[in-house]
Amino acid sequence: MSNILICGSMAYDSIMVFEDYFKNHILPDQIHKLSVAFYVPELKRNFGGTAGNIAYNLSLLNTSPLIMATVGEDFQPYIERLSKYEINQDYIKKIPDTLTAQAYITTDLDDNQITAFHPGAMIQSHQNNITSITEKIDLAIIAPDGKDGMIQHANECVEKNIPFLFDPGQGLPMFNKSELMVFIKQASYIALNDYELQLILDKTNLTLSELATYVDALIITKGSHGSVIYSKGEEITINAIPIKEPVDPTGCGDAYRAGLIYGIIRKYDWAKTGRLASVMGSIKIKFQGAQNHKASIPEIEKLFGDTLL
Repeated sequence: MSNILICGSMAYDSIMVFEDYFKNHILPDQIHKLSVAFYVPELKRNFGGTAGNIAYNLSLLNTSPLIMATVGEDFQPYIERLSKYEINQDYIKKIPDTLTAQAYITTDLDDNQITAFHPGAMIQSHQNNITSITEKIDLAIIAPDGKDGMIQHANECVEKNIPFLFDPGQGLPMFNKSELMVFIKQASYIALNDYELQLILDKTNLTLSELATYVDALIITKGSHGSVIYSKGEEITINAIPIKEPVDPTGCGDAYRAGLIYGIIRKYDWAKTGRLASVMGSIKIKFQGAQNHKASIPEIEKLFGDTLL
């Protein structure tokens, strides 16, 4: 059995749906003096955070990862949820006098999102050390977390010869060119959405083809337009699973990454890995919140068009 380590945030998500389009209320020529309010009659508080979301989706694939994260004194409800799904909590550290990270996400009818994020205990993620883990780790993911923690955990992966997927997500703006180049050279895999790709290219002055040469695979997600995986000079296009009525994109990227991780661990080829990742994202988008979707192995296999090993 392979051990997967997820380094990232645990958070509570407050999700609001704005029943209109941001573009109708944000005037481009007035952006310098922005003052808007969005009426959101629907508000739900959900479990979230990149580490929690990826772990939950892996649990749907009958895979139990290790989570490394820092949390606050309000974490008890999340403990109960992780226990329900038998997700390991050995490396989740509670930081006294702090709150667990909180995200406030507003989504419009075009699935655009505006998010406000309070990091809370997450900024203490460097208090966790991968070198203290007794289990042999076969694959890690460095997902959005405290800046010092992300740098430290990547260095510790290299020290312990653990291949890792670099998934900077919303944490990308924290890093300068030299810091990003270290991550790029250390990582075995990089996963970005198309916006993050442009940002990392601008920050590093690399071209897409140059970035792809540093890693075994560069994975770029494009929402409803699918994804592309660049590996060893090959470009593999992954079609999105058609969804008639998408509900909420929150956490779709994390669901996709769970499929990636599963495929890498099971040594699938990249086309098959990307297809499973796309399936996991398509299951999630039909539900509100990042962890409210459910799917049995037979249901996943039906969408996947293949058996899961």
